[in-house]
Amino acid sequence: MSALRLSRIALTASLAAFFSLIAFGNITDYGTNFAFVQHVLSMDTTFRSPGVMWRAVTAPWAHHAAYAAIIAWQVGTAVFLWVGVGRLWGARGGPGAAWNAARGPAILGLTMGAVLYGFGFLVVAGEWFSMWQSREWNGQANAAMFLTFIGIALLHLSPAETG
Repeated sequence: MSALRLSRIALTASLAAFFSLIAFGNITDYGTNFAFVQHVLSMDTTFRSPGVMWRAVTAPWAHHAAYAAIIAWQVGTAVFLWVGVGRLWGARGGPGAAWNAARGPAILGLTMGAVLYGFGFLVVAGEWFSMWQSREWNGQANAAMFLTFIGIALLHLSPAETG
């Protein structure tokens, strides 16, 4: 068992725990981050430029649906990452081909996390809903920090082993 493999497993497990805790927090303390989603979609703390305010979504049902989708994505990400950790752990001492085959769920989970924070928070929330304009409800710095951690883990795990 190599230190490189243990490093890859540790990073994947760290992110599995991270997404598990995020999902758990969003489920058990629904209102806290629901307010974030509600304000971002409503665009009520942006510059309120008429050129972009037509994008605002103010229907409460849509806020709940978007938040439920985010939570479901977080849960799915955590599940794929934990399955990936299990498969990587099982292949930790095996040949390169077995290790390479075991990476699939972890790579998928890391990609799901990157999509959530890269596309969901930076592209959709940040740009489409102008979250960058809000002093109170701007999650771009945190999303970038999370995306960096996920990206490092994904780049570290992705190269196939030979031999």
